[in-house]
Amino acid sequence: MTVQQTGTAPDGHGEDQFPAGAQVLVRDEVWLVRNSSRTEHDGTKVDVVGVSEFVRDQEAVFFTGLDDVELIDPRRTRLVRDESSNFRRSRLFLEAVLRKTALPQSERRLALADSFLLDPLPYQRRPAELALSGRNLRPRLLIADVVGLGKTLEIGLTLAELIRRGRGERILVVTPQHVLEQFQHELWTRFSIPLVRLDSVGIERIQREIPAGRNPFTYFKRVIVSIDTLKNTDQYKHHLERITWDAVVIDESHNLINRGSLRNQLARVLAPRTDALILASATPHNGDAKSFAELIGLLDPAAIRDAEHYRAEDIEHLFIRRTKISHEVREQMKGQWKDRGPSKSLRCAATPAEEKIFEELAAVWLPGDHGTSVSGVPLFPYTLLKSFLSSHAALKATVDARVRTLEKKNDPTATRAELAALRTLRELVEPMTEADSAKFAKLVERLKQIGVGPGSDTRVVVFSERVQTLEWLRTVLPAALGFRGRAAEQSTRVMHGGLSDEQQMQCVEDFGLADTPVRILLTGDVASEGVNLHRQCHQLVHYDVPWSLIRIEQRNGRIDRYGQSEPPEFRALILTSQVEGAKDDTLVAERLLEREAEAHNKLGTAEAVTGLYRAEAEEKSLIQDLLRGRTVDESLDARRAEADSDANAGMDDFLADFFGSVDAGPAVEDDAAGGSAPVPVGGARIQGHAVVPRLFTSTAEFVDEALREVFPDAATSLDLDRDPESGLLSFRPPSDLVHRLKALPLDYVREQRLRERLLVTFNRRLAEQSLQRARESSSSSWPEISLLTELHPVVEWLTDKVLVRLGRQEALIVTADVPEPTYLIQGVYSNALGRPTVVKWMGVTRGGTVEDDMVGLLRRSGVGPTMANPQRDPDRKTLESGIPDALAAAEGFLDRHRDAWDEPLRGPIEDYKRRLGAWEQPTLTDERTKQSLATLADSLLTTGRPLLRVLAVLVPDPDAPRPVTP
Repeated sequence: MTVQQTGTAPDGHGEDQFPAGAQVLVRDEVWLVRNSSRTEHDGTKVDVVGVSEFVRDQEAVFFTGLDDVELIDPRRTRLVRDESSNFRRSRLFLEAVLRKTALPQSERRLALADSFLLDPLPYQRRPAELALSGRNLRPRLLIADVVGLGKTLEIGLTLAELIRRGRGERILVVTPQHVLEQFQHELWTRFSIPLVRLDSVGIERIQREIPAGRNPFTYFKRVIVSIDTLKNTDQYKHHLERITWDAVVIDESHNLINRGSLRNQLARVLAPRTDALILASATPHNGDAKSFAELIGLLDPAAIRDAEHYRAEDIEHLFIRRTKISHEVREQMKGQWKDRGPSKSLRCAATPAEEKIFEELAAVWLPGDHGTSVSGVPLFPYTLLKSFLSSHAALKATVDARVRTLEKKNDPTATRAELAALRTLRELVEPMTEADSAKFAKLVERLKQIGVGPGSDTRVVVFSERVQTLEWLRTVLPAALGFRGRAAEQSTRVMHGGLSDEQQMQCVEDFGLADTPVRILLTGDVASEGVNLHRQCHQLVHYDVPWSLIRIEQRNGRIDRYGQSEPPEFRALILTSQVEGAKDDTLVAERLLEREAEAHNKLGTAEAVTGLYRAEAEEKSLIQDLLRGRTVDESLDARRAEADSDANAGMDDFLADFFGSVDAGPAVEDDAAGGSAPVPVGGARIQGHAVVPRLFTSTAEFVDEALREVFPDAATSLDLDRDPESGLLSFRPPSDLVHRLKALPLDYVREQRLRERLLVTFNRRLAEQSLQRARESSSSSWPEISLLTELHPVVEWLTDKVLVRLGRQEALIVTADVPEPTYLIQGVYSNALGRPTVVKWMGVTRGGTVEDDMVGLLRRSGVGPTMANPQRDPDRKTLESGIPDALAAAEGFLDRHRDAWDEPLRGPIEDYKRRLGAWEQPTLTDERTKQSLATLADSLLTTGRPLLRVLAVLVPDPDAPRPVTP
């Protein structure tokens, strides 16, 4: 089918443009445009909601390559009287259009930062500011703040600003499986951004419900999926390759680095198919410049010319990193985040049974300088040692696994001595119980000391590297603390990587809800990344200590994080021995705890101490150094010296700029405009707030007036109940709003019975209290009352309801304090992708005078809630005859000023193209990438003629007194 001329200019010619809030005619029905985007083969994709009677409130998607999509010609606008009191209908309509119109790309300042359910911390806004700053071709950023600073909140702020700019309609969030619900929960409760959680079962369910061959990822617009589900690229790649996203978020993105891995392949599929890309990781660097360059290359393939030699300034526009001791963080977090104490050692003198094992390990497996190990595998004796330092249960499992491996070998003579030694260990460990465990006795003592037990609310998280240790503790710990019967079962949860994503998420939720009986979370290091455990807990015990500074810091960060109301307390169980040559916990674990605390206090992070940046690499390096006879301190210092040597030899070391003393500049203070003073790391601060035109003083006022206009009998039709003191609104959602609720988290809709009744408010304190009550509930972590932000589906629903009340090609007539008829006209320039680059709100007189401050004009003209409606019936034909001239004057005004308005956008794009020109392309693939990026850069520039739309006309009141001319 052919596409009808879309009328981007008064003469009906120009590029296809369908801005949000415009009306289009498709299949002889009128639809309201919600969003539009270009496609590769089918023209422009237009998301709409029905306006005319037959399709009212129905959602649909049309493609200009398949359907006749006609943007209604503004010259044919029909003017109608507004008979509502105080011209409420006109004021609501104008406000709705202002709200539905995306902010232009030239607007770099934040528009929504103060409207959400979170503390106003400027440091958490800076990632969004950097993403929108224009230094990037597209909003692409690696958020690498250290553990606990609130990366999820920073991501939410960034996504919210993209949504307000019409660049966040389709969102994909990819996280580790155990933080899916936590991430989904934060984005909805804090920002009103709904994400539908999909796992492999959920995707299969959708595929059964939709027509055969349809892409399941088009079923919901905003989804969150675990990386473990999506990394199966053979199963999902063909679906992912056929869809584009406005924004993709990948959490814990350090897992993407290894080329050839399934996660890396997934990232390579997604990165080219999204406009915005947000990567997040507290440990983004693995010590290899080339690997880190590959991660940055996902954001901008042209950012780094030489993957082995590049500088911090080459990527500073793509990368932001702060620590708790960074000046801007420290100053803004005063009193809001309790300082942590050191990780204190709890020494446990080995029991006689444990000393026998120490003796066996020292004599046979880990002999001194003049002996040899019975094992033919150099690192295996340390595997045995670490298992034993965890628990006798873990040692037994390690011994049994090694025996099975050796028994499968074809050369029994080579393994006979080791098998015999393993059987000896097996005989020593077999009879051991909790009574033979010094660590267990000390753990029970410590937990009783802090109050864990029946009748107490105190909670504790206990970390261990070994699943066998966790499972053993679950069987013996509750009874030792006095829990009996069902209470013993309910008191403890075990979480490790062997559980499904649903089981892991349930463990985290149960531990975080105050009303649940869970008091002890026994967890492996699967919970050391990304999981919030601080809501009801500030006590942490390392049952065994990982031989990695990074892992210790990650564990501590579960309770030492933004929002912690109590000083976090850390204890580590240190098993000691009197056996000569025994390598007990004082050899490694105790010293690592001290070094981690030193690094935290001095640098804000422990990652830069060794220069290895990966927990696995740190542990392997340490064990190898122990085999060479080095101490822990000698090993750590040697690794740091090697990293420094590489830097001095010409290898650019990013630690000096990003991973060492982070953000050493002056403290940040709020400025008078509501922004913040410039800070030195991660790009310049954008001053002040975005200019967002508004007729109503607040969203609350708009919603209140919209309800009165759309539902004058709301008390009956919606069963609406208002609490004037608390600001709570309670109502029964009509069917068209219920339909929209399918985009909300399914558990939330079901648990809070949202299809039956909605509880919403503009009162931030009330919403925060509801969220807090949910955390203290044993039934649901979802709050019953949600905060009405500008992004909330209820606000969007009401805005659409206001817009569709005006008929096809209609504009309202408003009697106001103006000397002559003045046409209110919206003008929008767009780029080749259909995104607005310049948005102007104009008032045009019959004489052709143009003013580009429509809101100011309305206020001076007395348009407001107290204005009177004299119910005049002006000469509509005469007024309509002036529309073409007003449109021509508006277009001329836009054309004269276009270059000046476009300059803030053109400059950064031209700078990027110059950087592309200096990029050498050694391979054909790089040349294609360069051409693709150059084409993309050009597509972001303003193109074509403006879309014009008549919104209303102001007419003078003939009976109003006029000033007398002397």
